[in-house]
Amino acid sequence: MRSNAEITVLMPAYNAAKYIEAAIRSVLAQSFTDFELLIINDGSTDETEAIVQGFDDPRIRMINQSHQGVAAALNLGLLNAHAPLIARFDADDICYPFRLRQQYDFLQKNPEYVLIGSDADYVDQNGEFLYSYSNTGHTHEEICERIQTGCPFIHSSVMYRKQVALELGGYEAKAHTFEDYQLWIRFIGKGKVYNSPAPQILVRLNPESVTVDERLRGRRFAELKKQMLFGDTISNGQEAELLSILHRQNFMRFKQYSYNILVAKKYLWNNYQPQKARRSISKAIHVKPFRVTGYGLWLLSFLPKPAVDRFYSTFKTIEG
Repeated sequence: MRSNAEITVLMPAYNAAKYIEAAIRSVLAQSFTDFELLIINDGSTDETEAIVQGFDDPRIRMINQSHQGVAAALNLGLLNAHAPLIARFDADDICYPFRLRQQYDFLQKNPEYVLIGSDADYVDQNGEFLYSYSNTGHTHEEICERIQTGCPFIHSSVMYRKQVALELGGYEAKAHTFEDYQLWIRFIGKGKVYNSPAPQILVRLNPESVTVDERLRGRRFAELKKQMLFGDTISNGQEAELLSILHRQNFMRFKQYSYNILVAKKYLWNNYQPQKARRSISKAIHVKPFRVTGYGLWLLSFLPKPAVDRFYSTFKTIEG
Protein backbone atom coordinates (compact mmCIF):
# COMPACT_ATOMS: atom_id res chain seq x y z
CA MET A 1 0.00 0.00 0.00
CA ARG A 2 1.28 3.45 -0.92
CA SER A 3 0.53 6.18 1.64
CA ASN A 4 2.68 8.93 0.08
CA ALA A 5 2.20 8.55 -3.67
CA GLU A 6 2.23 11.56 -5.97
CA ILE A 7 -0.81 10.36 -7.98
CA THR A 8 -3.88 8.32 -7.13
CA VAL A 9 -5.23 6.57 -10.22
CA LEU A 10 -8.92 6.36 -9.33
CA MET A 11 -10.79 3.53 -11.05
CA PRO A 12 -14.43 2.71 -10.29
CA ALA A 13 -15.41 -0.79 -11.39
CA TYR A 14 -18.79 -2.45 -11.77
CA ASN A 15 -18.96 -5.87 -13.43
CA ALA A 16 -15.81 -5.04 -15.39
CA ALA A 17 -14.35 -8.56 -15.55
CA LYS A 18 -14.12 -8.56 -19.37
CA TYR A 19 -11.72 -5.65 -19.55
CA ILE A 20 -10.30 -4.71 -16.15
CA GLU A 21 -7.16 -6.85 -16.37
CA ALA A 22 -5.97 -5.02 -19.49
CA ALA A 23 -6.86 -1.68 -17.90
CA ILE A 24 -4.85 -2.45 -14.77
CA ARG A 25 -1.86 -3.67 -16.76
CA SER A 26 -1.81 -0.43 -18.74
CA VAL A 27 -1.60 1.52 -15.47
CA LEU A 28 1.15 -0.68 -14.05
CA ALA A 29 3.13 -0.17 -17.28
CA GLN A 30 3.28 3.62 -16.86
CA SER A 31 6.66 5.32 -17.23
CA PHE A 32 5.76 7.33 -14.11
CA THR A 33 5.78 4.88 -11.20
CA ASP A 34 5.06 6.96 -8.08
CA PHE A 35 1.32 6.26 -7.93
CA GLU A 36 -1.29 4.18 -6.20
CA LEU A 37 -4.09 2.50 -8.13
CA LEU A 38 -7.26 2.83 -6.05
CA ILE A 39 -10.06 0.61 -7.34
CA ILE A 40 -13.56 1.12 -5.98
CA ASN A 41 -15.47 -2.09 -6.57
CA ASP A 42 -19.05 -0.88 -6.84
CA GLY A 43 -20.85 -4.07 -5.84
CA SER A 44 -19.72 -6.18 -8.80
CA THR A 45 -21.36 -9.58 -9.14
CA ASP A 46 -18.92 -11.00 -11.71
CA GLU A 47 -15.21 -11.87 -11.36
CA THR A 48 -14.03 -8.25 -11.03
CA GLU A 49 -12.91 -8.59 -7.41
CA ALA A 50 -11.06 -11.86 -8.01
CA ILE A 51 -9.22 -10.43 -11.01
CA VAL A 52 -8.04 -7.42 -9.01
CA GLN A 53 -6.93 -9.66 -6.13
CA GLY A 54 -4.91 -11.71 -8.62
CA PHE A 55 -2.43 -8.84 -9.05
CA ASP A 56 0.55 -8.82 -6.68
CA ASP A 57 1.58 -5.18 -6.68
CA PRO A 58 1.71 -2.99 -3.52
CA ARG A 59 0.50 0.02 -5.50
CA ILE A 60 -2.96 -1.54 -5.98
CA ARG A 61 -5.61 -0.94 -3.34
CA MET A 62 -9.26 -2.00 -3.56
CA ILE A 63 -12.27 -0.81 -1.57
CA ASN A 64 -15.56 -2.68 -1.85
CA GLN A 65 -18.94 -1.00 -1.55
CA SER A 66 -22.50 -2.03 -2.27
CA HIS A 67 -23.69 -1.02 -5.74
CA GLN A 68 -24.40 2.73 -5.48
CA GLY A 69 -23.33 4.07 -8.86
CA VAL A 70 -20.28 5.78 -10.29
CA ALA A 71 -20.66 9.12 -8.46
CA ALA A 72 -20.77 7.43 -5.05
CA ALA A 73 -17.81 5.24 -5.99
CA LEU A 74 -15.76 8.23 -7.09
CA ASN A 75 -16.63 10.26 -4.00
CA LEU A 76 -15.56 7.34 -1.80
CA GLY A 77 -12.35 7.21 -3.79
CA LEU A 78 -11.70 10.92 -3.32
CA LEU A 79 -12.08 10.55 0.44
CA ASN A 80 -9.67 7.62 0.55
CA ALA A 81 -7.07 8.75 -2.00
CA HIS A 82 -3.60 9.24 -0.55
CA ALA A 83 -2.19 11.47 -3.29
CA PRO A 84 -2.75 15.18 -4.02
CA LEU A 85 -3.41 14.47 -7.71
CA ILE A 86 -6.26 12.29 -9.03
CA ALA A 87 -5.90 10.55 -12.39
CA ARG A 88 -9.35 9.28 -13.38
CA PHE A 89 -9.46 6.07 -15.32
CA ASP A 90 -12.16 3.62 -16.32
CA ALA A 91 -11.97 -0.14 -15.94
CA ASP A 92 -12.53 -0.81 -19.66
CA ASP A 93 -10.01 1.67 -21.10
CA ILE A 94 -6.25 1.63 -21.75
CA CYS A 95 -3.64 4.16 -20.61
CA TYR A 96 -0.86 4.99 -23.01
CA PRO A 97 2.54 4.54 -21.28
CA PHE A 98 3.45 8.22 -20.86
CA ARG A 99 0.03 9.49 -19.78
CA LEU A 100 0.77 9.94 -16.05
CA ARG A 101 4.23 11.43 -16.65
CA GLN A 102 3.00 14.02 -19.14
CA GLN A 103 0.04 15.12 -17.05
CA TYR A 104 2.03 15.19 -13.80
CA ASP A 105 4.79 17.30 -15.35
CA PHE A 106 2.24 19.74 -16.77
CA LEU A 107 0.52 20.30 -13.41
CA GLN A 108 3.82 20.60 -11.58
CA LYS A 109 5.09 23.24 -14.00
CA ASN A 110 1.78 25.12 -14.13
CA PRO A 111 0.39 25.48 -10.59
CA GLU A 112 -2.40 27.80 -11.80
CA TYR A 113 -3.96 24.83 -13.60
CA VAL A 114 -6.35 22.62 -11.65
CA LEU A 115 -7.27 20.05 -14.31
CA ILE A 116 -5.81 18.56 -17.47
CA GLY A 117 -7.38 16.12 -19.93
CA SER A 118 -6.47 14.86 -23.37
CA ASP A 119 -7.78 13.77 -26.72
CA ALA A 120 -8.30 10.03 -27.15
CA ASP A 121 -8.37 7.11 -29.52
CA TYR A 122 -11.50 4.95 -29.56
CA VAL A 123 -11.93 1.22 -30.17
CA ASP A 124 -14.98 -1.03 -30.24
CA GLN A 125 -15.74 -3.77 -27.72
CA ASN A 126 -13.32 -6.14 -29.49
CA GLY A 127 -10.46 -3.64 -29.50
CA GLU A 128 -10.78 -2.72 -33.19
CA PHE A 129 -9.79 0.89 -33.90
CA LEU A 130 -12.74 3.21 -34.56
CA TYR A 131 -11.45 6.77 -34.70
CA SER A 132 -9.37 9.46 -33.01
CA TYR A 133 -11.30 12.12 -31.13
CA SER A 134 -10.34 15.77 -30.74
CA ASN A 135 -11.96 17.61 -27.85
CA THR A 136 -14.09 20.68 -28.52
CA GLY A 137 -11.51 22.86 -26.80
CA HIS A 138 -7.88 22.56 -25.69
CA THR A 139 -6.81 25.88 -24.20
CA HIS A 140 -8.47 27.29 -21.09
CA GLU A 141 -10.07 30.03 -23.15
CA GLU A 142 -11.51 27.59 -25.71
CA ILE A 143 -12.91 25.34 -23.00
CA CYS A 144 -14.56 28.22 -21.14
CA GLU A 145 -16.06 29.52 -24.37
CA ARG A 146 -17.54 26.16 -25.39
CA ILE A 147 -18.36 24.42 -22.12
CA GLN A 148 -22.08 25.22 -22.34
CA THR A 149 -22.48 23.40 -25.66
CA GLY A 150 -20.90 20.08 -24.68
CA CYS A 151 -18.73 18.29 -22.16
CA PRO A 152 -15.16 19.50 -22.79
CA PHE A 153 -13.31 16.56 -21.22
CA ILE A 154 -13.15 12.80 -21.61
CA HIS A 155 -13.63 11.68 -18.03
CA SER A 156 -11.22 8.76 -18.20
CA SER A 157 -8.45 11.07 -19.45
CA VAL A 158 -8.38 13.73 -16.75
CA MET A 159 -5.96 14.44 -13.93
CA TYR A 160 -6.98 17.04 -11.35
CA ARG A 161 -6.05 18.43 -7.96
CA LYS A 162 -7.83 16.42 -5.26
CA GLN A 163 -8.23 19.36 -2.89
CA VAL A 164 -10.17 21.34 -5.48
CA ALA A 165 -12.56 18.44 -6.06
CA LEU A 166 -13.09 18.06 -2.30
CA GLU A 167 -13.73 21.79 -1.88
CA LEU A 168 -16.40 21.53 -4.58
CA GLY A 169 -18.08 18.65 -2.77
CA GLY A 170 -16.99 16.00 -5.26
CA TYR A 171 -19.31 14.49 -7.84
CA GLU A 172 -23.01 15.38 -7.78
CA ALA A 173 -24.81 12.09 -7.18
CA LYS A 174 -28.06 13.43 -8.67
CA ALA A 175 -26.44 14.21 -12.05
CA HIS A 176 -26.71 10.62 -13.29
CA THR A 177 -24.60 9.92 -16.44
CA PHE A 178 -23.20 13.48 -16.52
CA GLU A 179 -21.76 13.90 -13.01
CA ASP A 180 -18.35 14.56 -14.56
CA TYR A 181 -19.61 17.35 -16.84
CA GLN A 182 -21.31 19.01 -13.87
CA LEU A 183 -18.03 18.89 -11.92
CA TRP A 184 -15.99 20.42 -14.76
CA ILE A 185 -18.39 23.38 -14.94
CA ARG A 186 -17.56 24.08 -11.31
CA PHE A 187 -13.84 23.37 -11.75
CA ILE A 188 -13.30 26.23 -14.18
CA GLY A 189 -14.21 28.66 -11.40
CA LYS A 190 -11.27 27.40 -9.35
CA GLY A 191 -8.40 27.75 -11.82
CA LYS A 192 -7.25 27.11 -15.34
CA VAL A 193 -7.92 23.91 -17.30
CA TYR A 194 -6.37 22.32 -20.37
CA ASN A 195 -6.73 19.47 -22.85
CA SER A 196 -3.66 17.96 -24.46
CA PRO A 197 -4.14 17.46 -28.21
CA ALA A 198 -2.04 14.29 -28.01
CA PRO A 199 -4.21 11.23 -27.21
CA GLN A 200 -3.15 9.75 -23.90
CA ILE A 201 -5.78 7.04 -23.50
CA LEU A 202 -7.61 4.49 -25.57
CA VAL A 203 -11.36 4.46 -24.84
CA ARG A 204 -13.32 1.26 -25.39
CA LEU A 205 -16.94 1.57 -26.51
CA ASN A 206 -19.00 -1.42 -25.42
CA PRO A 207 -22.66 -2.23 -24.75
CA GLU A 208 -22.06 -2.47 -20.99
CA SER A 209 -20.70 1.07 -20.86
CA VAL A 210 -22.78 4.13 -19.96
CA THR A 211 -21.49 5.79 -23.13
CA VAL A 212 -24.59 6.26 -25.27
CA ASP A 213 -25.41 8.61 -28.13
CA GLU A 214 -27.60 10.89 -26.04
CA ARG A 215 -29.79 11.79 -29.02
CA LEU A 216 -31.27 8.31 -28.57
CA ARG A 217 -32.34 9.16 -25.03
CA GLY A 218 -34.88 11.66 -26.29
CA ARG A 219 -35.64 15.37 -26.12
CA ARG A 220 -36.78 15.42 -22.51
CA PHE A 221 -33.49 13.92 -21.37
CA ALA A 222 -31.63 16.72 -23.16
CA GLU A 223 -33.86 19.36 -21.56
CA LEU A 224 -33.40 17.92 -18.08
CA LYS A 225 -29.67 17.62 -18.53
CA LYS A 226 -29.33 21.27 -19.50
CA GLN A 227 -31.48 22.39 -16.57
CA MET A 228 -29.50 20.27 -14.12
CA LEU A 229 -26.11 21.30 -15.46
CA PHE A 230 -26.65 25.04 -15.48
CA GLY A 231 -29.27 25.56 -12.77
CA ASP A 232 -28.37 26.61 -9.25
CA THR A 233 -29.54 23.35 -7.69
CA ILE A 234 -30.84 19.93 -8.74
CA SER A 235 -34.26 19.19 -7.29
CA ASN A 236 -35.48 15.80 -6.17
CA GLY A 237 -38.17 16.04 -8.84
CA GLN A 238 -35.63 16.57 -11.60
CA GLU A 239 -33.61 13.61 -10.37
CA ALA A 240 -36.69 11.40 -10.20
CA GLU A 241 -37.66 12.25 -13.78
CA LEU A 242 -34.11 11.69 -15.01
CA LEU A 243 -33.95 8.31 -13.26
CA SER A 244 -37.28 7.35 -14.79
CA ILE A 245 -35.90 7.97 -18.29
CA LEU A 246 -32.70 6.08 -17.56
CA HIS A 247 -34.59 3.19 -15.97
CA ARG A 248 -36.78 2.77 -19.05
CA GLN A 249 -33.63 2.54 -21.17
CA ASN A 250 -31.65 0.32 -18.80
CA PHE A 251 -32.05 -2.97 -20.60
CA MET A 252 -29.68 -4.87 -22.85
CA ARG A 253 -31.67 -4.44 -26.08
CA PHE A 254 -31.48 -0.65 -25.81
CA LYS A 255 -27.79 -0.82 -24.91
CA GLN A 256 -27.02 -3.13 -27.84
CA TYR A 257 -28.99 -0.91 -30.20
CA SER A 258 -27.33 2.28 -28.92
CA TYR A 259 -23.87 0.76 -29.11
CA ASN A 260 -24.25 -0.43 -32.70
CA ILE A 261 -25.78 2.87 -33.85
CA LEU A 262 -22.89 4.75 -32.24
CA VAL A 263 -20.27 2.50 -33.86
CA ALA A 264 -21.99 2.86 -37.24
CA LYS A 265 -21.94 6.66 -36.98
CA LYS A 266 -18.24 6.63 -36.19
CA TYR A 267 -17.60 4.51 -39.30
CA LEU A 268 -19.50 7.08 -41.36
CA TRP A 269 -18.66 10.46 -39.79
CA ASN A 270 -15.18 9.93 -38.33
CA ASN A 271 -13.52 7.00 -40.08
CA TYR A 272 -15.33 6.39 -43.36
CA GLN A 273 -15.66 2.63 -43.74
CA PRO A 274 -19.20 2.06 -45.03
CA GLN A 275 -19.01 -1.73 -45.07
CA LYS A 276 -18.13 -1.81 -41.37
CA ALA A 277 -20.86 0.76 -40.74
CA ARG A 278 -23.43 -1.48 -42.43
CA ARG A 279 -22.30 -4.40 -40.29
CA SER A 280 -23.18 -2.44 -37.14
CA ILE A 281 -26.36 -1.01 -38.67
CA SER A 282 -27.59 -4.52 -39.46
CA LYS A 283 -27.09 -5.52 -35.83
CA ALA A 284 -28.98 -2.43 -34.66
CA ILE A 285 -31.91 -3.07 -37.00
CA HIS A 286 -32.04 -6.69 -35.87
CA VAL A 287 -32.38 -5.53 -32.25
CA LYS A 288 -34.90 -2.74 -32.94
CA PRO A 289 -36.44 -3.18 -36.41
CA PHE A 290 -39.04 -0.41 -35.96
CA ARG A 291 -36.61 2.43 -35.24
CA VAL A 292 -36.06 4.62 -38.32
CA THR A 293 -32.53 5.73 -37.39
CA GLY A 294 -30.99 2.45 -38.51
CA TYR A 295 -32.63 2.58 -41.94
CA GLY A 296 -31.55 6.18 -42.47
CA LEU A 297 -27.94 5.32 -41.66
CA TRP A 298 -28.16 2.28 -43.94
CA LEU A 299 -29.10 4.51 -46.88
CA LEU A 300 -26.35 7.00 -46.01
CA SER A 301 -23.77 4.21 -45.97
CA PHE A 302 -24.13 3.82 -49.75
CA LEU A 303 -23.27 7.46 -50.46
CA PRO A 304 -19.70 8.55 -51.27
CA LYS A 305 -17.69 10.16 -48.49
CA PRO A 306 -18.14 13.78 -49.72
CA ALA A 307 -21.92 13.38 -49.64
CA VAL A 308 -21.80 11.82 -46.18
CA ASP A 309 -19.58 14.67 -44.98
CA ARG A 310 -21.99 17.27 -46.38
CA PHE A 311 -24.92 15.55 -44.66
CA TYR A 312 -23.05 15.45 -41.37
CA SER A 313 -22.06 19.12 -41.58
CA THR A 314 -25.67 20.11 -42.29
CA PHE A 315 -26.94 17.90 -39.48
CA LYS A 316 -24.50 19.42 -36.99
CA THR A 317 -25.44 22.95 -38.06
CA ILE A 318 -29.17 22.28 -37.62
CA GLU A 319 -28.55 20.52 -34.30
CA GLY A 320 -26.39 23.35 -33.00
